[in-house]
Amino acid sequence: MARYKLTIEYDGAGFVGWQRQANGVSIQESLEGAIERFCGARVQCAAAGRTDAGVHALGQVVHIDLERPRELETIRDAINFHLKPNPIAVLSAEPVAEDFHARFSARGRVYRYRVVNRRAPLALERGRAWLVQVPLDVAAMEAGAAHLIGRHDFSSFRAAECQAPSPVKTLDSISFARAGDEIAVEFRARSFLHHQVRNIMGTLKLVGEGKWSAEDVKRALEARDRRVAGPTAPPDGLYLVEVLY
Repeated sequence: MARYKLTIEYDGAGFVGWQRQANGVSIQESLEGAIERFCGARVQCAAAGRTDAGVHALGQVVHIDLERPRELETIRDAINFHLKPNPIAVLSAEPVAEDFHARFSARGRVYRYRVVNRRAPLALERGRAWLVQVPLDVAAMEAGAAHLIGRHDFSSFRAAECQAPSPVKTLDSISFARAGDEIAVEFRARSFLHHQVRNIMGTLKLVGEGKWSAEDVKRALEARDRRVAGPTAPPDGLYLVEVLY
């Protein structure tokens, strides 16, 4: 067996998420099908992050085991050929040690959330960003986000169906960048809870609108109760940008 690390990107719209499910087509199912058509054998893909329905990736990482070594360009190009017309692309393939695991070997993950802050509806970015038509105060959002940096119990920002054994996570950074109508918010941590980024974004939107203060974010965090934090932001604006090893 030869193990390979694949870096892939995809448009998550129209998929039920990364993981195979009975209620629709998943990224995993599409990728595994393409690999089987390429090498003639069933291969299971293990991913660094199980993105939800509608969530995108610029740098998702998976590992696969092939029965025999292949040229890296052949792996990339052949899988991409068999992925057509799915909006999924293998960016690179590289050999890794047999103990490498896309999920468990990762030291960090970077997610980006894109907000388009304008009155006009989305045309080109529909399904790829969250349209917020009320003006947002980015400085206020940054002040609210500052309370979330570090190691905390994030129960207030955790989905009810989250399977993580503990709600305690360390959020290394939240950074904001505004360019014209777009606000990009980048989150860095070793790992995240289910819906953590989207729940934080829904909360920070309340701050940006002036409905909440930065101190309200702190109180929501300390409450350790999902019911007191803001709503869950839509998946459209969320991207898995990079996995660190």
